[in-house]
Amino acid sequence: MPETHPETLLTDEIRAHIGMEGPVLTATEQVERGYVRRFAQAIMDVSPEYAQAGNRDPDPLSPPLLPLFLFQRPFPSGDYLTERAGDPDFDGTDLSSYTGLPELPLPGLALLNGGAEVEFFRYARHGELVEQQSRYLDIRERQSSKGPMLLVLTETTYSTVAGEKLLRVVQTDIRR
Repeated sequence: MPETHPETLLTDEIRAHIGMEGPVLTATEQVERGYVRRFAQAIMDVSPEYAQAGNRDPDPLSPPLLPLFLFQRPFPSGDYLTERAGDPDFDGTDLSSYTGLPELPLPGLALLNGGAEVEFFRYARHGELVEQQSRYLDIRERQSSKGPMLLVLTETTYSTVAGEKLLRVVQTDIRR
């Protein structure tokens, strides 16, 4: 007979987070030529349209996923990992560090990447300032061979400060 795990992780306290939105966050820097160059080199896609106007757009563009990486602590902020080094419950991850959403009260549960879906609207252009807003789209419980686990779906929309959508990302995190 298979082993059963009657406990549940999806409490009313966790359910209350579904639909919760974080604040609109603005990137610390505009899309900038040097950052675009380094990012394009890192992903090994040095399309000439990232450096100069091209056939797709009258302005230089950025790689499609660059907006996801524009949200960092402003210089000269302290080191996030060092600040939490003395916290025995800190596992190196913190959704609020880049989404503005409150952490789910799930101390001691591992965080696994369950993948992401990306809906692309348009390229960010050099000089544009990007904003993001996240929300807990859904939280579902599933049973695994090791017991209950949560699938946490977080939706983040990236837009220009002028309100033009760039990307919509649904990230699935597995907590167990």
